[in-house]
Amino acid sequence: MNDFTKIDPAKLNARQKENYNFLKVSAVLADYGFMTMRLSSDWKGADFIAQHIDGETFLKIQLKSRLGFDKKYAGKNIYVAFPNGADWYIYPHDTFLERVLVDTGIGKTKAWLVDGGYSFPSLSEQLRTLLQPYMLGSIADNPAPAPSDLP
Repeated sequence: MNDFTKIDPAKLNARQKENYNFLKVSAVLADYGFMTMRLSSDWKGADFIAQHIDGETFLKIQLKSRLGFDKKYAGKNIYVAFPNGADWYIYPHDTFLERVLVDTGIGKTKAWLVDGGYSFPSLSEQLRTLLQPYMLGSIADNPAPAPSDLP
């Protein structure tokens, strides 16, 4: 194949989008010393595992298309990863949920109270500020090493 025409991710089906996003977030996590392993089915709420090069840090990560919370992830030590434009965010579900419940009104919504979940279709300035500690950046932030830098 000699055709390296970029695709439009919006035209992918749901499964293709999930695979695409997994590869994108894996590239960002590599900049932080994490290698990722996709799970064939949700394991304890996780879509994939991120293992740090320190050999001790393992993160169970749920991949989402936007900021959201779900009661089914509570108490499972789950991190949630989602893109916003070119940037990626990864936050500890329970810790960040506590903050969002205090600082927003989602805890009083039908979606949260009855359905047990809430997601934000877009990020307000308030949410961007709250998410700042969890923004990892984009894959464009750190280009791949030059061939002469590789072992």
